[in-house]
Amino acid sequence: MIDTSEAESVASATSDQADAHEIFARFTNVQKSYDGVELVVKDFNLDIRKGEFVTLLGPSGSGKTTCLMMMAGFETPTHGEILLKGEPISGLPPHKRGIGMVFQNYALFPHMTVAENLAFPLEVRHLSKAQTKEKVARALAMVRLEEFGDRRPAQLSGGQQQRVALARALVFEPELVLMDEPLGALDKNLREEMQYEIKRIHASLGVTMIYVTHDQTEALTMSDRIAVFNDGVVQQLASPDELYERPENAFVAYFIGENNRLLGEVSERVGDDCKVRLDSGDTVIAKPVAVGGVGSRTTLSLRPERVSILHGDAAEQFDNQFTATVQEVIYLGDHLRTRLSVCGNDEFILKTPNAQGFGVMRPGQQIQVGWSSADCRALDA
Repeated sequence: MIDTSEAESVASATSDQADAHEIFARFTNVQKSYDGVELVVKDFNLDIRKGEFVTLLGPSGSGKTTCLMMMAGFETPTHGEILLKGEPISGLPPHKRGIGMVFQNYALFPHMTVAENLAFPLEVRHLSKAQTKEKVARALAMVRLEEFGDRRPAQLSGGQQQRVALARALVFEPELVLMDEPLGALDKNLREEMQYEIKRIHASLGVTMIYVTHDQTEALTMSDRIAVFNDGVVQQLASPDELYERPENAFVAYFIGENNRLLGEVSERVGDDCKVRLDSGDTVIAKPVAVGGVGSRTTLSLRPERVSILHGDAAEQFDNQFTATVQEVIYLGDHLRTRLSVCGNDEFILKTPNAQGFGVMRPGQQIQVGWSSADCRALDA
């Protein structure tokens, strides 16, 4: 007979084993320096589950691509450890890691046909001609290029070349695929099309993907989780909706999506809220997220779509209400983007849907706007 404490211990061990089994790739206390002085990556820790789509997002020079290159084997960590399926891989050369890789410049062999490009990773793995032919056909069908096997890369559009590069990374059926800014060279429409294509392929194959980009839309569209980088440090790791709705600091708030910024200092803490006296003299009620005590400086973060134009009884639901002056109205098809002057900020943005009931505003017009304190986050200064 097992007593309660022993049962709990067994259950805990079983849970830990399940969690460990679920982790497919792991960065532990990873650092990288090229000159022995300045760290490009600082104490990077990340667990990636099998079948997960994780994006490393950040501006140029933030360290995200260096992390990807260390996983691929093209760079070596200065400190820390990288595990793949529980095994350290720092001593393994890139070609023995079994990882698919997609680059921005496609890296296709120009003298080979599409089919020959796809066959190359299979031939170096010594697959038979019959197996190679079957896998190439399957990969072409996966990216919807069945009729393009005999063409050379120069005969394809940019989007088609990127599909071939993706197919080549997947043709030998790797468990992990790394993508480094793969859509950066495409125009807007092709880029959006390929985002959904990559997401579709990921969902159908269940392969683990690590994706690097500086484009927030790509990250939000495709990812299960996003690691936001800045200055070699992960600022926040979360799902797309968590990052957008609940940023933990000012950098994440302004890197992910559009934000209205209001600067001031905490004047009072009231229950779960705080009052912030803005530099304009106005007082805003906000949700304290990353602020100190009374008197500390803060930056308020407020999404443009969370601001409402006040009409009649609707005003009662907002604990922040102000008079605003319309500066500019831009028609964007499905919504209107209105620039306001409010609370001392002449670049305050309001987004309203292009629907019945929303009249056209004119520059110079005064309107009443409001927002909930729950949507207004008090972050670091």
